[in-house]
Amino acid sequence: MMRNERTTTDVNIEELIPHRGRMKLIDDIVRVDKETAVTESIVKRDWPLFEGDSVSPLVLIELAAQTAGVSMGWEESILKGKDIEGRLGWLVGVKEARFYLDRIPITTRIRVSARKDFCFENYYEVVGIAEIGPKIVAEVRLQIVHPDSDEVPS
Repeated sequence: MMRNERTTTDVNIEELIPHRGRMKLIDDIVRVDKETAVTESIVKRDWPLFEGDSVSPLVLIELAAQTAGVSMGWEESILKGKDIEGRLGWLVGVKEARFYLDRIPITTRIRVSARKDFCFENYYEVVGIAEIGPKIVAEVRLQIVHPDSDEVPS
């Protein structure tokens, strides 16, 4: 394991992202550090965009954003010791998204990695990759502004 990296047993997801109930899509944090997070999720019937026996791949954008939030929340709360409870969230825009499947069946395990690709003051670009097994099923580039940030990223 890399220095300043945690695994799923060390981190509570709900301490890092504000999502609860059916909007909390991440089941496990596989790996996290200040630049990257890797998460796993299993498609459930109560997910947004669920219809019939599958979800729309558009949900992968939210999974990429939540995975990015895990890394950014971990950096603030664990590394910098900040209390992130009650702080403003991040404004997220989709710069680019490519999907390589039409639907994702219920009970499918999805692994998402999100990596900071660019930082300037409180603006970030994050690249998210979603995989089902060994196959890449989506590539997402997010633009993130952290309006509550009080310092320049390292």
